[in-house]
Amino acid sequence: MYQVDLNCDLGESFGSYTLGLDQEILPFVTSVNIACGFHAGDPAVMHKTVELALKNNVAIGAHPGLPDLNGFGRRVMDITAQEAYDMVLYQVGALQAFVKAAGGILQHVKPHGALYNMAAKNKFLAEGIAEAIYKLEPELILFGLSGSESIKAGERLGLHTASEVFADRTYQSDGSLTPRQQLDAMITNEQDSIEQVLGMVMNGSVLSRQGSFVELKADTICIHGDGAKAVLFAKKIKESLRNKGILVQALR
Repeated sequence: MYQVDLNCDLGESFGSYTLGLDQEILPFVTSVNIACGFHAGDPAVMHKTVELALKNNVAIGAHPGLPDLNGFGRRVMDITAQEAYDMVLYQVGALQAFVKAAGGILQHVKPHGALYNMAAKNKFLAEGIAEAIYKLEPELILFGLSGSESIKAGERLGLHTASEVFADRTYQSDGSLTPRQQLDAMITNEQDSIEQVLGMVMNGSVLSRQGSFVELKADTICIHGDGAKAVLFAKKIKESLRNKGILVQALR
C-alpha cells in the first residue's frame, strides 16, 4: 500500500497582519510547518498556531526561514553554512519551546522559501542546516526537496529524512522547482494538481516544464496555505489519494 503525508505551511501571520487560512485547511492535512519568526510569524502567532495544531491532532514541524519579513523569506541571501546553522538552531529551538510548553512533540523541520531552495543545491548550506537539527534533536525528521542536497546531507548525518514533493508547483528537468518569478511556477487548476500528485506518489515521477519525466520520491506532499485555492486543493487532493487506496497520515 502507498502511504504519504500531506503538509502545509501555517502560522505565517505577523502582528496585526493575517495571512493564510490556517483554521480552514487543518482538517485536510496531516502535518504542518509553523513559521518561526524570521520570514513570518511572531511569538503570539507561534503560540496560537501550536495550540491550533494540537487541537486538530496534526503533526507539528518548524519552518525556519531567512531573516526577511519584507520579502517573506523568498529572496536569496548570501549566507554561510555557519549562518545557516545558527539561524536554524535559533528558530527551531524557539518553536520547540512552544510545542513542549503546550504538551506536544516536534516531529520535523522544513526550511522555508529561499533557504529551502538554496540548500537543495548547495551542499554546504544543506550540511549546516542538517547539523543544527541533528545537534538539537537527532530524532527530528528533515523535510527536503526530493533528490536534493538537503536530503543527502541529512542522510549522511544519520537524520530521519522525508523527501518532499509539491502539489501546486511545477518542476524543471533537473528536479528543481520552477522559480516563482516565472509565470508557470504555480499550478492553479485543481485537476492538474491532482494528476501531478497521483503521478508522483504512484509512479515516482513528475513531468517537467521541459517535457521530460523526472524521477522522485514522495514521502510528503506540500500544499501552500497562502494560495487562493489552498483549502480546495487540500480537500480534493486528500480525497483523490484516498480514493486510490493511498494511506494519508503523518510520518511519525
